[in-house]
Amino acid sequence: MTEPRSGPYIWVTWLSKLLVGDRSCEWAAWFKAHHKNYDRSPSPFDVVTWQMNHTALLGDVRAGLEADGNRVLSEDQNYFNLRGSSGAVLGGKPDLVVMRQDGTGAIYDVKTGQPRASDNAQVMIYMYALPYVNQFRGIEFEGKLVYGGGEVEIPSDAIDDSFRSHLFGLIRRISDSEPARRVPSGLECGMCDLTESDCPERIESDPRESIAEGAEF
Repeated sequence: MTEPRSGPYIWVTWLSKLLVGDRSCEWAAWFKAHHKNYDRSPSPFDVVTWQMNHTALLGDVRAGLEADGNRVLSEDQNYFNLRGSSGAVLGGKPDLVVMRQDGTGAIYDVKTGQPRASDNAQVMIYMYALPYVNQFRGIEFEGKLVYGGGEVEIPSDAIDDSFRSHLFGLIRRISDSEPARRVPSGLECGMCDLTESDCPERIESDPRESIAEGAEF
């Protein structure tokens, strides 16, 4: 049963897709930031297969990094909750965090699908947040996105004033007491895990299956 949270709690992946325009409905993230124990729609893809593929690729990447003599922390070891000056809490769990002997670090995120801009944004949020977390405090991180066919590097200086401004503005809107912008659409609602009981404006129909008639071309 849906319950209000004691304060705004925002998961990193809710932000990454909104930052780059892969999602438009900020209200969905706002609702989840302010509520817990809500019903969830069934996932539209094969979660078990995705988890097995992701786990296998993650293990390969970690083994390679450790073979090079790095200290590597994975998933639950990297879980963090970071409270900002506004009182909102940002939560996340990077796939792999590499701690190098020279005092620098790298954040690895492993993806089994096609590259998306939101993948970069997700790692960049981790790069911003982790230096504030006790076990990683003060460490400068670069980012690495690993796909089945290659790797994308994100330099540490990508976390600049422009990125911070966009991130902070989005967090303020999601954590505000006033509901954020609601943008229901068949495509986006189909990828959202909120149900009609919490979002009466949810659209179930897929616009790709509808064809309008009457054009003169």
